[in-house]
Amino acid sequence: MENGSIVDVPHIKVGHAQNETALTGCSVILTEKGATCGVDVRGSAPGTRETDLLDPLNTVDEVHGLCLTGGSAYGLEAASGVMDYLESTGKGLDVGFAKVPIVPAAVLFDLSVGDASVRPNKQMGYQAASEASNEYFSTGNVGAGCGATVGKLAGFDKSMKGGLGTASIKLANGLVIGAIVAVNAVGHVLDPETNTILAGAYDKDSDVILDSLELLKMADEQNFLKGANTTIGAVAVNASLTKAEATKLAQVTQNALAKTIIPAHSTLDGDTVFALATGGHTHSLDYIASYAVKVMEKAIINAIKSAESIEGVLSYQSFANND
Repeated sequence: MENGSIVDVPHIKVGHAQNETALTGCSVILTEKGATCGVDVRGSAPGTRETDLLDPLNTVDEVHGLCLTGGSAYGLEAASGVMDYLESTGKGLDVGFAKVPIVPAAVLFDLSVGDASVRPNKQMGYQAASEASNEYFSTGNVGAGCGATVGKLAGFDKSMKGGLGTASIKLANGLVIGAIVAVNAVGHVLDPETNTILAGAYDKDSDVILDSLELLKMADEQNFLKGANTTIGAVAVNASLTKAEATKLAQVTQNALAKTIIPAHSTLDGDTVFALATGGHTHSLDYIASYAVKVMEKAIINAIKSAESIEGVLSYQSFANND
């Protein structure tokens, strides 16, 4: 994989499950030996589970997996399936009477495509977790990116296909940083290196992708469903971090969304980023975070460029090829 993958980070596994007819799915990140985890919830309309537990003031220091899922708030059920799978393998926080797997989760809204009555559930979460591996995986219309779309400020009929992306960087000192992200933004997605809009609100008549900021100037946001969007993802690093440091890493990584998704962190999105530290290397947090931002940028672009068109929703690939 040209961009690399989050599974390049030692002790990280990823699995997906999706319903390609209903156009929804979930992606699961498993931490083979547990990991310190932080989170930054910056969008104003999030759907999450167990994020309060990740506050550095709170007790539990280690998570056993993460669940990124479609289905809006209904999709949070998929995390229970991940818990069931981890319990079956003996993983979890030992509380004396049982082992309780800690699986924070975040959702995106994909009910506007496919079949809104079908959402990720316990069975889908269990399947994704059971298929998790450290092998490279497909991106685009898979897992949590199956029904993702972007560019909805001019109406859903002008939206383009979002998707699931991943990337990594391996440094000469042995540090490995990876990212995974499901891009489902209300606005457009930009390549910050070329300043080119890759996907957004597509005007079929003029064959151009519209600038979201210009649309915002003209639009009444009450026309849009709050929370009917959201970009969710995670970065992982083979370094030792405290919960406070992992939280800060998640916060800084959100800069990647601000650089590539216009607008980001709006009242219409529930943008959420997790950060996982699997242990090993010791480096300054600022050093790690500077690379994490770049890796997340690459993962976001990978999500858009690898997505494929679905009925009524054009992809970057199709637009670039003038299909």
